[in-house]
Amino acid sequence: MDQIYTEEELFEKCDFTGRRLARGDYERCTFIDCDFSGADLASIRFLECAFHGCNLSMVKLQNAVLRDVSFRGCKLLGVQFEQCNELLLSFEFEDCLLSHASFTALDLRKTRFTNSKLQEVDFTQADVSGAVFTNCDLGGAIFSGTNLEKADLATSWNYLIDPDANRIRKARLSLAGALGLLSKYDIEIL
Repeated sequence: MDQIYTEEELFEKCDFTGRRLARGDYERCTFIDCDFSGADLASIRFLECAFHGCNLSMVKLQNAVLRDVSFRGCKLLGVQFEQCNELLLSFEFEDCLLSHASFTALDLRKTRFTNSKLQEVDFTQADVSGAVFTNCDLGGAIFSGTNLEKADLATSWNYLIDPDANRIRKARLSLAGALGLLSKYDIEIL
């Protein structure tokens, strides 16, 4: 199958659930209110692209490239980001619904998550050092073997982090969030 190269194109209100996005490189493209739910985006390269108000729930990202990609107001339920090509992987999320997504073993250093719902998200073995979680709901998020050093969770909530199973040196936590560090001890704090 031929690979295409698309640069600085606007895709608005496109439905990719019934048809496949052409394989190739998309550079500095903008996707607005598009529906990708369940779409196969395997081996597609997104470079400096922006997704606004898109539904990307359950997309398949096997070997996809996401480099300097921004997601704003998007629904990304159940997305397995660890399937992406990890070379120069970089993205940011704002006002997104990322519940049940997985970032297992990814390098997410300095990634920005803003005003997003990250319930039941899996960060097992991920490096989120220096990442910023601004006003995020992390209820049920999984942190196991995760590097959270210098991560900023000061304005986020509902996270439970075991300090014995994760690296948390110099992480910024709220007082209420810091109580989540003690959850494994099954103690009552009044």
